[in-house]
Amino acid sequence: MPDLGRAALVTAFLLLVYASVAGTFAAWHSRRRLAQSAQNALIAAFGATAVAAAVLLAALARHDLSFTYVAQHTSRELPLGYTLTAFWGGQEGSLLLWLLVLGGYSVAAVLTARRVGREVLAWVVPVLGLVGTFFALLLVFVASPFATQPAPADGAGLNPSLQNPYMAVHPPMLYLGYVGLTVPFAFAMGALLARRTDERWIVATRRWTLAAWAFLGVGQLLGAHWAYVEIGWGGYYAWDPVENAALMPWLAATAYLHSVMIQEKRGMLKVWNVLLVTLAFCLSIFGTFLTRSGIIQSIHSFTQSSIGPWFLGFICFITAASLALIFLRLPLLRAKTRLESLVSREATFLYNNLLLVALALTILWGVVYPLLSEAVTGEASTVSKPYYNFFLHSFGLPLLLLMGIGPLIAWRRASLRALGRTFLWPTAAAVVAGIALLAAGAGSSRVGVIAYTFSVFVLASIVLEFARGTSARKALGGVGWGGAFASLIARNRRRYGGYVVHAAVVLFAIGVAGSSAYQTVREARLHPGDSMTVARNRLVFRGFESSTQPNHRAIRANIDVYRGGEYLGRYRPGKNQYFAEDQVSNEVSIRHDLLTGADLFLIADQVNSDGSVDLKALQKPLVNLIWFAGFIFVGGSLIALWPDAREERRLAERYEGATMRA
Repeated sequence: MPDLGRAALVTAFLLLVYASVAGTFAAWHSRRRLAQSAQNALIAAFGATAVAAAVLLAALARHDLSFTYVAQHTSRELPLGYTLTAFWGGQEGSLLLWLLVLGGYSVAAVLTARRVGREVLAWVVPVLGLVGTFFALLLVFVASPFATQPAPADGAGLNPSLQNPYMAVHPPMLYLGYVGLTVPFAFAMGALLARRTDERWIVATRRWTLAAWAFLGVGQLLGAHWAYVEIGWGGYYAWDPVENAALMPWLAATAYLHSVMIQEKRGMLKVWNVLLVTLAFCLSIFGTFLTRSGIIQSIHSFTQSSIGPWFLGFICFITAASLALIFLRLPLLRAKTRLESLVSREATFLYNNLLLVALALTILWGVVYPLLSEAVTGEASTVSKPYYNFFLHSFGLPLLLLMGIGPLIAWRRASLRALGRTFLWPTAAAVVAGIALLAAGAGSSRVGVIAYTFSVFVLASIVLEFARGTSARKALGGVGWGGAFASLIARNRRRYGGYVVHAAVVLFAIGVAGSSAYQTVREARLHPGDSMTVARNRLVFRGFESSTQPNHRAIRANIDVYRGGEYLGRYRPGKNQYFAEDQVSNEVSIRHDLLTGADLFLIADQVNSDGSVDLKALQKPLVNLIWFAGFIFVGGSLIALWPDAREERRLAERYEGATMRA
């Protein structure tokens, strides 16, 4: 079995090298049959990678401890579900997953890129092949998942933090996002190499970019919820370097998705769009480097390994080559039109872009600075939470406001009188909300009040846009309000799907502001029968219970919760002692109040030998809006991704002639 896995990876590596070299020669010399051969090699490489992945999955399922990877990341007592998730629980398996997902994306993208033109597609294949070659090289020569050893009596087990159902979904979602950003990057580079700098490459990759962006967003939300329920500290985002590594490419991709609308509508920002897609891809590779190299200390990162320099070299090569190509093609990237007014929709999109990129780069500096400082001075340093929070408030609040302004303002230029009429109702709603919040005593957090006020402004703007559009559709006759609303969305899914995503971001912002600015925290040492109070909830400790599971021993503190005279239930925070891993994990208990969106979050910080417990209780207002926003985000993304027959016909008419000539 390990020989089959190694042979499959070597085959994939050779096929990808062929796709890169032969594809480059074919594109350079316009050899159509050779270009088709390179494309077939790219497709075959995906098949070979799938065989390698199947071998590793089979080894995990059989607990074949003669595989070094299986022995290092599983144990015989580990449940099958978690055993299979160990596929991406270690360095070598994660790299194999990266290559597998890249192969799937590459095959799907090149087989469906009808309108991009043969010349561009001929260059896309070697670019995708080059990226795949790098990961295949690592798997074959540096970090093979098919190394073997004499089988030990038992394996080392899986990190207890990864023994959670979210780990079956969170990492693959992030990989679908990270790797998916390779597709628009490859098409952008292909278009530059082919000297085809019109919008066809953007149209060909629009849904791939949307899908990667959506997967990356959902993956981060799942990771936040995993941290919330599993790590046992009461939060969901700690500005951990690897958390930041996933956020940065998502911010760059968000800027790109907004910016390409200006290029499609007005023929502007061509250079900026190519730079953004390059930035998003490079940040995705940088995120993989942070996680896999072990260069930073993080709950997400793997141990120090030999692949760090390889990743660093690849990032430098991709960045330098991309920037050199963009510089060479600058004459072809000149904008057709200029920005006519600073008060226009394209201007607000540009402000949005600048803020998103500024936020991504300040986060990048926060991640990189400790590494540079240690390399230069030899002393470890950290960038603390206040640094990130400062820039989040500085850039995030204006971004929130722009989400309400951008959709309502006109293209090209807008008059002050038109702006006054347009923003009258959203502004009035925001002012009323702000006054109500101050009257209710929410002024203890200035940032919280501003965030809530801006959120009301954005939501009112979105509602106004839907109301105006629905009313206009109904005025055409023949349909009721429901039909007019459905027709409105169906005729412009991309636009109104974006509005739904904006609403999700607003709900997320409200949840973050409420759960961080207005949370209540209490800590106490309780003996059986003792009680403590947090936010009108009385918590009574009733003693411990313990049980033995197949791979761990569980101990739980029984906490009865009362509000006034009403009994709300028993909650059981505690700890797990894992046998194979010889580690202890916190197991929190959470009471969800769906009516208010608040959580009562209980942590057994310390289980004491005298029968007492050090209990930490947090009341987190509105935190459930964060997870609810995730469902709205998925809905909006699906609306924007859903195929639109009218748009397909319009694009076919626009680009068919150019594609045939290519």
